[in-house]
Amino acid sequence: MDTAFASRWSRRFVGTGVVFFVAWGFAAALGMGRRTEVSLLLFGFVLHTVFGKAYALLPTYFDRELAVSWAPALQFPLTVGATLALAASAVQGVPIVAIQVAAVLWALGVAVFLGTMLATLRGNLTGRETGTGEHNADRRAVDRAANAAVPVVFLYLLLGSYEFLAATLALPTIFGGAMAAISHLLAAGVAGLLIFAVGFRLFPRFLNATPPRWLVYVVLPAGAIGPALVAAGLYGGPLLRAGAALQAIAVTGFALTYATLFVRSDNRRIGFYAVLAGMGAALLAVGLGVQFAVAGRDPVLVVAHYRLTLVGFLGLTIV
Repeated sequence: MDTAFASRWSRRFVGTGVVFFVAWGFAAALGMGRRTEVSLLLFGFVLHTVFGKAYALLPTYFDRELAVSWAPALQFPLTVGATLALAASAVQGVPIVAIQVAAVLWALGVAVFLGTMLATLRGNLTGRETGTGEHNADRRAVDRAANAAVPVVFLYLLLGSYEFLAATLALPTIFGGAMAAISHLLAAGVAGLLIFAVGFRLFPRFLNATPPRWLVYVVLPAGAIGPALVAAGLYGGPLLRAGAALQAIAVTGFALTYATLFVRSDNRRIGFYAVLAGMGAALLAVGLGVQFAVAGRDPVLVVAHYRLTLVGFLGLTIV
């Protein structure tokens, strides 16, 4: 396999994510609206960065090599084109076919990504083989638990992408086809859960500290179930309240884990403070989510909620 070729394309995904983030800043300043903002932030910045880092990290974490080195190059124009078409579809005067093109391109790009990941991880989908060296043997239990969450991330990516395609092309939907449901599946189910999984592997090594192990087994199941319940009960009722509670447990537990690692560590690089700030933004975002589940949504607070989530929590933590 040409690892250098795959690595270059992985970096291009991450670099493109940064470009989308900058584009979001201009779009927000110009008041271009929620759909444009979410398109650029979630589909553009967050998920392209996730794709790039997944191609780079997940094969190693599962003790495998990327099965198809040219897959990132094939996916790249599909998901980038989808994001641009989706962002453009919110602009007045752009024909409705733009969002249909976006949905089809996105589905094709995700099919390439998921097909490549499943081929790469075959025989080890639960992640029992972790690639963890003997010098980190004491971390293997946590690494296995973190790996086990990754197939759930793939399922959320499949569900969110299908829901986007179905809602756009008038196919049967699972969660009602609302863009808010799609956004929760992709933001919380894909990016959020992947940050929990990868974070439990990366942050203890970065900070050279040990997390409270019991929190790992609280955060990952809560983070795996919560997004589906939120998407299913988006407009009120017991499912929404249960999903919001589980998301609150997952985010609070992860923030507590990171804060514990930070306090126990002697490393004080600026990036670690940024992640700490990201945890603060995550707590504010999930607090608003709980408020929406209990008392209903306020349009102004909805904007604060998705910006705190996509820019604060996911943005600061990813960067």
